[in-house]
Amino acid sequence: MRVSKSREAKDRELRALQAALAAEHAAVYGYGVVGGRIGEDRRTEARTAYDAHRARRDALVRTVKDAGGAPVAAAAGYALPFPVPDAAAAVRLAAELEDRVAGVYADLVRASGGERRREAAEAMREAAVRSVRWSGESVAFPGLAERSGTASGTPAPTA
Repeated sequence: MRVSKSREAKDRELRALQAALAAEHAAVYGYGVVGGRIGEDRRTEARTAYDAHRARRDALVRTVKDAGGAPVAAAAGYALPFPVPDAAAAVRLAAELEDRVAGVYADLVRASGGERRREAAEAMREAAVRSVRWSGESVAFPGLAERSGTASGTPAPTA
């Protein structure tokens, strides 16, 4: 029975790693769009975020391989959550990308332990900080949709 639970935990962690990798692939793509529309005043910030997501993506590829998985490949393209015709929309997209990445890393924090959990928590924190910088808004529990509100933007119920 213990072997089965250990295997289940490893499988859950590998699925969470793959989801984080997929999110990083999407973020890299999304920041390509952001970079094409962002104003000059925030271009350096967008480039820094793009580079950070590329580095996390590359590290996750190695981590998934080390965990015995075949890293999920990037898609040729991704559907954006809304049209991005100008700099203002690019800023909203950057904030959305970071919110989504933070959520996926929150799942990895729950599914992992030790050093991997610490790294996932750090990635979640970095995404949450970038989200706040882009949007100018923060939430009490970044990466936890059930605590920060729903996708429609309405506040989460309070106890």
